[in-house]
Amino acid sequence: MLQCFSNDPRGAIALHLVHRAEQADWLAQHAQHAPWLAAGGYRGDAGTFSLLPAPDGAAVAVLASPSDGEPTWALGALPMALPEGRYALQDRAANTPAALGWALGAYQFERYKAPRRAPARLVLPPRADADEADRVARAMYLARDLINTPAEDMGPTELAHAAQTVGDRFGAQVELTRGDALLARGFPCLHLVGRASPRAATLIDLRWGDPQARRLTLVGKGVCFDTGGLDIKNHDGMFEMKKDMGGAAIVLALAQALMDSATPVRLRVLLAAADNAISGNAMRPRDIVRTGSGKTVEIGFTDAEGRLVLCDALSEACRERPDLLIDVATLTGSAKATLGSELQAVFSDDDAVAEGLVRCGFDVGDALWRLPIWRAYRRRLDTPLADLSNVAKGLFADAIVATLFLAEFVPREQRWAHLDVMGMNGLARPGRPEGGEATGLLALYQFLRRRYAGATTQ
Repeated sequence: MLQCFSNDPRGAIALHLVHRAEQADWLAQHAQHAPWLAAGGYRGDAGTFSLLPAPDGAAVAVLASPSDGEPTWALGALPMALPEGRYALQDRAANTPAALGWALGAYQFERYKAPRRAPARLVLPPRADADEADRVARAMYLARDLINTPAEDMGPTELAHAAQTVGDRFGAQVELTRGDALLARGFPCLHLVGRASPRAATLIDLRWGDPQARRLTLVGKGVCFDTGGLDIKNHDGMFEMKKDMGGAAIVLALAQALMDSATPVRLRVLLAAADNAISGNAMRPRDIVRTGSGKTVEIGFTDAEGRLVLCDALSEACRERPDLLIDVATLTGSAKATLGSELQAVFSDDDAVAEGLVRCGFDVGDALWRLPIWRAYRRRLDTPLADLSNVAKGLFADAIVATLFLAEFVPREQRWAHLDVMGMNGLARPGRPEGGEATGLLALYQFLRRRYAGATTQ
């Protein structure tokens, strides 16, 4: 169990959650605390708290106003703000999302810098599923750790090692295809993107579960660093590109949570890992590559590499005709420009899948927003020398056009969803520290647990 949790209520400080609108009623029942709160100027603003002293000066309780928004994040600001110690919620309705939000607010990335302090510990509420909160938090921690790790220490080999570690824990089969072997195995686009780097591109293939169960396949973009290739990015564009493997990190962490919860599926995970580097053998604008599907693609822009590493993995995934195929990628700046950093784009032709994902996202405080797969824009990928280009003619709707590129490798009858995500928090919010983030993971996990196990994290 994570160190931010405790099962021992003895001596724990009482933690009262009271919204500002409810503060007057609470004070009417706890009048002894009114002078102290008035003297300290406590107003009950969202995300604030006040320690309440006993006559001897020791903290006897905490009055806190939960953060605004979804229940998952109500307690997210408290673990690193309250003094170290154990706290017991006095809210009898407190449940699994409350415990999960506490754990996510306690996260610290410790690989290169000692933590500034230990988080406050939460006595697990009686109505909370402690195992569920712990497994989902650990999955989120895994994705955050992978994304936060700089590219020097997180290349295709290290990402493969992380997948092998997760797979070994749950008895999954993990197969790796590296370097030139990708050409023989039907992944020429992944090879093309990664060939300029001394760190060999790798297709990571994890399989787990009952072969007779419904097939669920997850695909993740794992570009461990993206220079833009010969169409090189500027400094600002390159500065956060260690996060360009965020899709693979999120998919791997999601797989860990699904396996840990024994979700009854035949799970397959395909992670396409590479560096988009610059050297004498880097892919060039106007090169043409024959994909694993047989279609030819002209390289219109070397910085549109994410869709290239995904296309062959999607083709491979579709050969098994899974019940559901989901890919996750930090794919376009267009999605960020359209939705900002707090909404993640989801594309699907299947209304039930798209609507279910959006609904689950709002239920768990991990918001997704559906964008259209507008087929009329497909003509913008036309090029006279190949079946399609990897970049559109014109400047607009790149998130949609990038999805249309991926759709070329997914049959129309295949049930499929594509998530174009941030993979990071640009600004800290309660429970969501600045840095790497598993954007979309909570929504995906909730949706898949409901679909395949009839379960809920509420």
